[in-house]
Amino acid sequence: MTHPRETNAHSPPTRRTTELLLLIVAIGAAIGGFVLAGFELTGSLPPYLGVCASLFVGLALLAHVAVRLLAPWADPLLLPIATLLNGLGLTVIWGLHTAGPQQPGTAPRQLLWSLIGLAATIVVLLAVREPRRLQRYPYLMAVCAIALIASPILPVIGIENYGARRWIGVAGFTAQPSELAKIVGVIFLSSYLVIKRDVLSLAARRVMIGPVKVFTLPRLRDMGPMIVAWSVAILLLVGTRDLGTSLLLFALFLAMLYVATERKSWIAIGLALFLGAAYVAWLTFWHVQQRVTIWLDAFEPRVYEATGGSFQVVQGLFALAEGGLVGTGFGDGRAAQIFAADSDYILVSVGEKFGLAGLMAVVVLLALLVERGYRIALAAREPFIKIMAFGFAFLLAFQVFVVLAGVTRLIPLTGMTTPFLSAGGSSLISSWIIVGLWLRMSDSVRRPAPTPPHEIDGGPTESLGALAAQHSTR
Repeated sequence: MTHPRETNAHSPPTRRTTELLLLIVAIGAAIGGFVLAGFELTGSLPPYLGVCASLFVGLALLAHVAVRLLAPWADPLLLPIATLLNGLGLTVIWGLHTAGPQQPGTAPRQLLWSLIGLAATIVVLLAVREPRRLQRYPYLMAVCAIALIASPILPVIGIENYGARRWIGVAGFTAQPSELAKIVGVIFLSSYLVIKRDVLSLAARRVMIGPVKVFTLPRLRDMGPMIVAWSVAILLLVGTRDLGTSLLLFALFLAMLYVATERKSWIAIGLALFLGAAYVAWLTFWHVQQRVTIWLDAFEPRVYEATGGSFQVVQGLFALAEGGLVGTGFGDGRAAQIFAADSDYILVSVGEKFGLAGLMAVVVLLALLVERGYRIALAAREPFIKIMAFGFAFLLAFQVFVVLAGVTRLIPLTGMTTPFLSAGGSSLISSWIIVGLWLRMSDSVRRPAPTPPHEIDGGPTESLGALAAQHSTR
């Protein structure tokens, strides 16, 4: 006899074999790029290739086994795409520190963070069996997010670099707590917006100019807790001069609010608030004025030659131009000499080493990863999962847009990292945690519905009430 909770025999395949084949291709491409970089730079295989490759491959395959056992209906593209991007990032970072004055310990440390990130994905699959359970603790999530954002202010562990105080240091290791605060913030906003969704969408106050209704606003008592938590987080980020993260959280808040309420007026209100806040930040912070000047007058000699001027921006543009269509390879080019070439300017390094074709391939992989997140949101039936999956997809998409637009002078630089590619443990681990949550959410969304009890044992069965009624008529 079949158990009542077993799925339908005609359910679609789980696609785990497809995931394994794609994962093997992704691992092969990453290791192949690492080997080619070694031959270009040193004429031999990279040192410790066997140990590094074994650790990375072993944990990636272990993550696949965990998905096969714990989330068999998960999206088959998420793990291979994330693994390929992580492997390409490792290759570029190792090539940069071998060819230039980058910190020699960056590549081994990045491998360690990659292993921890893969392990974090497995932990998420083990710890979060039902994603809807995260909805139970909205205010606890808000407190955790604010605590993470405020931790760099502490006098003992807080660290200030490049005009911003957004790192903490413990026992020789540094971390950026705002990276994890983004994830907690998305969970808080998702749960709160689901709870207040109907109230925020229906109960509103009209804003009139004469007889004309301009837009409507929700009641203050409905928006109060969310506005307080968001305002405290933004003020803390501005106080620590982490303006890039504050911009990201502002855009995330606005996008998730619009998706939950479907109110177009939020777009106009958000843009007005953003322009006002940007102007105040330009008047208040000297480094904001400096970045705007660099953005507008990058090729002016006085700006280019000044300390902390536009040298980095201009050299990045030249590096992208030298990459051409197919790239210079790791043996040539100027990207290795650019400050932060392995973190803020990692896309410039990719563009120079692999050319426009390679850079567009990486951007397409990032876009495909974001698309899988949006697909989960569209397919989800539960509002909480729908909004949370969208929030994570928007988070990654906005980061990539800001980084790529910054290095090409479309907007001023903000100091954000590129998911899975940039050097740094906090960004990499948080990206892998998002992948783990997406795997769990997609498993919940794609899992076939249980077989109804009346279809068990070979066909429909009549209920006891129907049998009794039939017997009474005889």
